[in-house]
Amino acid sequence: MNFSFNLRRTISAAVLSGAALCVAAPASAAVIYNTGDADTATVALGINDQGHLNAAPNITTNADATGLAFKFADGTWRDATAPGCLCEGWGVSVNNAVSGYANVDTDGGVTNLSVVGAPAATPSSFTTTVEMTSLPGLTVRHAYSPADNAPGALFKVVVTIRNETNEAVNDVKYVRVMDWDVPPTEFSEYVTIRGTATTTLLERSHNDGFETANPLVDGAPITAATLNADFTDLGPLDHGAYFRFNFGTIEAGAEYMFTIFYGATPSERTALLAIAAESIELFSLGQSSTDRGAADGTPATYIFGFAGVGGTPVVPTPEPGSLALLGLGLMGIGAARRRRS
Repeated sequence: MNFSFNLRRTISAAVLSGAALCVAAPASAAVIYNTGDADTATVALGINDQGHLNAAPNITTNADATGLAFKFADGTWRDATAPGCLCEGWGVSVNNAVSGYANVDTDGGVTNLSVVGAPAATPSSFTTTVEMTSLPGLTVRHAYSPADNAPGALFKVVVTIRNETNEAVNDVKYVRVMDWDVPPTEFSEYVTIRGTATTTLLERSHNDGFETANPLVDGAPITAATLNADFTDLGPLDHGAYFRFNFGTIEAGAEYMFTIFYGATPSERTALLAIAAESIELFSLGQSSTDRGAADGTPATYIFGFAGVGGTPVVPTPEPGSLALLGLGLMGIGAARRRRS
């Protein structure tokens, strides 16, 4: 077992006993809502200036920061990345020599990244650009907004890696990693990853959500069989999802774009409908270890996925009627919550 996982176990035990060992969340640039309105929204994200999640202020009842939050049937916001430790982050590297990354607890904050200008925020969107401090001109832009086809369930994050240096950069790698802590059984969840075999730009994946976001470091999975492999409902265990991509060469003046998705729905069925609607190529699901959690994903299935990474849609595109049912179902949940309030 690696050091980060042992540390995470210590943090989890402390949280369950009422102690507070995790690093405080940085002051947040934004908490955004999928409808732009906290009263009607079902999904919210807390985003730091550098583009990683798990930030203050906190809207949730089960954590000290907001990461990926879902509004449960009782009207409370519950988070799936911020309980225990603030372990969600991203990193970029080039030429197998230089990297920059951000992850509040796992990496101790921000390394070799500088924010370019002021992030732009609305109640439902957030856009920020950072530059690699030691390689000026290599920028990464994260633009968060509700997803195009399943906005009631998902946020999309359009990521643009741009090379404004004077020469090409090679082996351009990007990591995104998260520790799932799915309510109501935080630190004991079922995790699924699908799409590894068909995602051609995926270089490494596994279930260690406590891994560094530095793309130049090869960590070990918590469960050996998850390395570069699909798996379904693994658990219950305290684990997450790690993905590293290699986008090859980006010439001077050129860029590479892809999309990340974060979201949640009341069940696995509605989660898969949302994944299909957005043609997601690679994804992870986080589900609680309640009696029904692994079976149908209730009371909440949390979603983390990618498109534009060299793959093909993992879940077949749903029929229009199914999409309509997804929208009506989420609308009904929102209406019920408004009536309760």
